[in-house]
Amino acid sequence: MSKTAVAETHEEGTAVEQALSGPARLVQFFKDTRQEMRKVVTPTRNEVQSTTIIVIATVFVFAAYFALIDATLGHGVDQLIVKLTKH
Repeated sequence: MSKTAVAETHEEGTAVEQALSGPARLVQFFKDTRQEMRKVVTPTRNEVQSTTIIVIATVFVFAAYFALIDATLGHGVDQLIVKLTKH
């Protein structure tokens, strides 16, 4: 026997009921937002300094890596052009 999947719909009443519940849902949204914002913690000065140093160091590492790749590929393309244009 085959199994049949049944999709459930989450209808919460008529359009009028949904329209009237809009303001209540908005109020609940703001309450939830306020509750979540109370959980936010501002980082300490030391945390900000350490993460800033890590970010700056990472940027320099990636910049050096991409500069090396760019120079290598540029040199390779130049050599290829010279080799192909020689008569």
